[in-house]
Amino acid sequence: MVGKSFRFVSQLLASLSLLIASPLAADEFRSPSLTALRVDWRAALDQLRTEINVHPRAAEDFIFAPRRSVPRYDPRAMPALVQLNAISSQFFTGIARSSVPVLLPFDAAAYLEARRNGAPATVALSRYQADFNSVDLFDAGPAGYSATFSFEPGTGDGMPSRVFARPVEVQITGSALVYDIADPSGGKGEPVKPLAALYPDLRKFIREGYMRYAFTRFGVAYVVSIQCLDSVAKPRRLACKEAYPIAERFLKALRVAGGQRMRPLTDIASNILDRPTVRSPDFTYRPSGDIIPNTGYRKQGGHPDVMAYAQIRFPLEKAPAFVHSQSYAKRDKIESTTAYPWRDNFCESRSFEVWQCGGGYGHQGEDIRAAECPPPGEGRQACDPKQRAVVAVRDARVIRASKDQAVTLQINSRSEHIRFRYMHMNPQALNADGLLNGRIVSEGEKIGVVSNYLDHPAGTSMHLHFDVQVFTRDGWIWVSPYVTLVSAYERLIHARGREVGPEIAGTPQPVAHALPEDVLKPDLREGSGGDEN
Repeated sequence: MVGKSFRFVSQLLASLSLLIASPLAADEFRSPSLTALRVDWRAALDQLRTEINVHPRAAEDFIFAPRRSVPRYDPRAMPALVQLNAISSQFFTGIARSSVPVLLPFDAAAYLEARRNGAPATVALSRYQADFNSVDLFDAGPAGYSATFSFEPGTGDGMPSRVFARPVEVQITGSALVYDIADPSGGKGEPVKPLAALYPDLRKFIREGYMRYAFTRFGVAYVVSIQCLDSVAKPRRLACKEAYPIAERFLKALRVAGGQRMRPLTDIASNILDRPTVRSPDFTYRPSGDIIPNTGYRKQGGHPDVMAYAQIRFPLEKAPAFVHSQSYAKRDKIESTTAYPWRDNFCESRSFEVWQCGGGYGHQGEDIRAAECPPPGEGRQACDPKQRAVVAVRDARVIRASKDQAVTLQINSRSEHIRFRYMHMNPQALNADGLLNGRIVSEGEKIGVVSNYLDHPAGTSMHLHFDVQVFTRDGWIWVSPYVTLVSAYERLIHARGREVGPEIAGTPQPVAHALPEDVLKPDLREGSGGDEN
């Protein structure tokens, strides 16, 4: 105990001395810090052995003796996992790419035993998944895995009997990488007594529109979540109290379904971000957290955050582009959404929960507007205001069901576990282009056009809403994308922007075009955990 305390104090003093020795300049940005968790694969194998032995006919097919003649990180060193992956990969493509043990509500041994006993292949997979439907999304990679299952209300004992507009979605993520963010709300929750024997450290809590269950197993951070309302139920929305039995059914059904031992990941320390040295003659931006006065929740201000959470390609194909409020634009002294300087709008007042913002409510992301098309003239390239291309910020996997208004891109690598969400593109166009669960997109690939879709066409102004989530021990958490976008835009224009303070930014700036007529008044309707931005 004394040794741990000494190490902690030493690390703290070292961190303080680093900050004192190298203070950040006013416009310096940092990359995030991540902790790599060490996976206990032997414990995972022990659990797998226990689960398989319940089905003796299936247990005969598994080999648990280690292969002494192969390198430690060769898959053949754990033959039972190789065999398990072969079974599970029929339903969960790429499961062997997960660097952590994959826990899913899939009983592989029961499935294998049933097949050995002559059960036809046509038997519904839900029979081996505690009545959960076939997986809607599965993504595995060097950081871990994510999966989404659906459940029909009224299915199974003790489940909600109310019929919803669509099945209830249950998400699970297991990760060997967790982002270190200064989160005062992190790590909280209440124990779940009925599941204490299965998950001794299980925490239940509601954050950012989701009922969450967080626990540690095999040294890995796992979070199960269901989107819900922390209030009375509504026709199209599940109340969180209705989510409890579904989530607990899911947790009870979790089994080791696959994964593969890999070389351990390493911690990633926060460093000052490299940026262009050449200065832009016109690109200026206000500081992070400097939102339009009195537009935060209960008139609170924004949240300064100098973190560029990833080095990305800017989400609009071409410059110039402008980060500005679309709900409170007329209150800004610049009085234009297509002019410099940029202005943060991450903590504008909405009914969406956002831990970084005052009072715990905010916008969740940033509004981005393309430049207006210039008047036609000799030598000017043709410009269609309804065809301003939106592109993938990274090579990524798409998360999107056919009814979703948003497109989410997930990065799962040895150094990142992060999500980027795009909103207000037309869902029908996205469906036609195949922007659906599991699709792989490449950085810079066109994935849509800037539009105005919010429940219906022309539901909002012509802009792109863009936000970022990182994986923590509390699950996927919203973080400010403002600095991430500033640094991405600098790479797009190959020049460094200039941060301007309020006393400078309040003076007249070059305006590209007049205030568009389609800017809306503030939308303060009840949020859906991220469907109305």
